[in-house]
Amino acid sequence: MKLGLMTGYAGSTVKIPMDTILHAESLGFDSVWTAEAYGADAVSTATWILAQTSKIKVGTAIMQMPARTPAMAAMTAMSLSHLSGNRFIVGLGASGPQVVEGWHGVPYGKPVTRLKEYIAIMKTIFAREAPATFEGKQYQLPYAGEDATGLGKPLKSILHCNEDIPIYAATITPAGVKAAAEVADGFFPVWMDPEQFHVFEKPVQEGFAAAGSNKSLDDFNIAPFVRVIIGDDVETCMQPIKNNLALYIGGMGARSKNFYNDYAKRLGFEEAAVKIQDLYLDGKKAEAAALVPDELVDACNLVGPADRIRDRAQRWVEASKAGHVSTMLLGADTSKEGLELMAGLTG
Repeated sequence: MKLGLMTGYAGSTVKIPMDTILHAESLGFDSVWTAEAYGADAVSTATWILAQTSKIKVGTAIMQMPARTPAMAAMTAMSLSHLSGNRFIVGLGASGPQVVEGWHGVPYGKPVTRLKEYIAIMKTIFAREAPATFEGKQYQLPYAGEDATGLGKPLKSILHCNEDIPIYAATITPAGVKAAAEVADGFFPVWMDPEQFHVFEKPVQEGFAAAGSNKSLDDFNIAPFVRVIIGDDVETCMQPIKNNLALYIGGMGARSKNFYNDYAKRLGFEEAAVKIQDLYLDGKKAEAAALVPDELVDACNLVGPADRIRDRAQRWVEASKAGHVSTMLLGADTSKEGLELMAGLTG
């Protein structure tokens, strides 16, 4: 099992933890990942990291698809791949309606359709077998809408794609997971219980079948986000994770459209998910966090004394042997001790 490090998205200032990243690189971590919300972007920060490292791969978790065209994403990926010695990984996501329409000012559309079309266009551009053309529901190359000039011309990338550039997708819905398994090289299930792969198994297998070419878990990387917090008191270690889960389950989306709330229900926490959302949307964030089950936190993360983490990490090791987890992407708040502990367990 490989290890990656999340840097998270920046707040009011951009602060990239280069000392931590370089330490992870020295420990043999496979990758480090940047993010974006509606402030600092994922590409600029990934570029900064690539320029100051030499071995570790750098990916975006995620680049918001509605914020850039598929061709722009392909140009970015090929440029960074060339400049870094083929160390760049594309990570894509649909974001959510509130950000897409409120911040980017474009229609949210159909995220699964967008993902499939987006990756198809990127791979066409990478391949350079002919000038890129595409006729889809979300995208057309050349553009052929009512306001088109009619002057659009199919083009082939001037820049060559020297090696395959992996493309990952952030998704947790059954339809999204199926699409990712069909067209992408891996996916981020945000958080994951390594003993509940059944939540993803059916859509993953359906995606493989749609892809053809005998695609399997050997060809598809599953990379959940996992927070590792070391401390003597388990409850204290769980608290920041509960705050974060309350945000996602309760507030990351409208009451009628919250993918993370739906996901928590599929993991077996339906009653808690409903109550957390009600409290969070009523402004009672502390009460919502208090209702996040310890069992959910413990299932999807590694918390407590080092010996406890070593023991609990075996669940992840076994999931890796089964092909259910390819890479653990450790949280940005992982301590130096945590990085070293995990490197020792997986190396």
